[in-house]
Amino acid sequence: MKIALACDHGGLNLKKEVIKYLTENGYKYVDFGTNSFDSCDYPDFALPAAEAVASGECGKGIIICSTGIGVSIVANKVPGVRCAHCHDSYCAEFTRRHNDANVLAMGEKVVGIGYALKIVEAFLTTEFEGGRHQRRVDKITAIEKKYCK
Repeated sequence: MKIALACDHGGLNLKKEVIKYLTENGYKYVDFGTNSFDSCDYPDFALPAAEAVASGECGKGIIICSTGIGVSIVANKVPGVRCAHCHDSYCAEFTRRHNDANVLAMGEKVVGIGYALKIVEAFLTTEFEGGRHQRRVDKITAIEKKYCK
C-alpha cells in the first residue's frame, strides 16, 4: 500500500520525519509536496493527496499543516475521503477501527514529532472493524452522495 503525503510550509518539518518513519518501516509513499519553507497554500497540496486516496492510487494519506485543520477541511471535500484530524494515538486508532478513516491530518505546531509518529503508527497499523461500524460509514457515504452531485 502506498501512502499519499502532503504538507504546506507549516508542516514540512513533520512531513520529513514522517517520511523517515515510512522509509524505516517499509512503507511506499507518494509525496505531493510542498518541499519548501516558502509560504504556500495548503489546498494546492492537500487536494492532490486526497484525490490520490479517493482514486485508489494510494491506500491511505497523511497530510500536515500548522494545525491540521486547513488540510483536513480540504481533504474532506473530496468524495470518498474520510479524513480524521488527530492529536493523539487513541483517536488515530479509533478513527480507523470505527470510521474507516483513510486520511490522517495533523498539525506540526500542535503535536510534537515523537508523539506524531505514534499517531502515524496507530493510524497505519489499525484495521477497520466493520460490523455495526460499516453501517455508520455507509450512512456517511450516503450523505456524501446526496450533497456531492
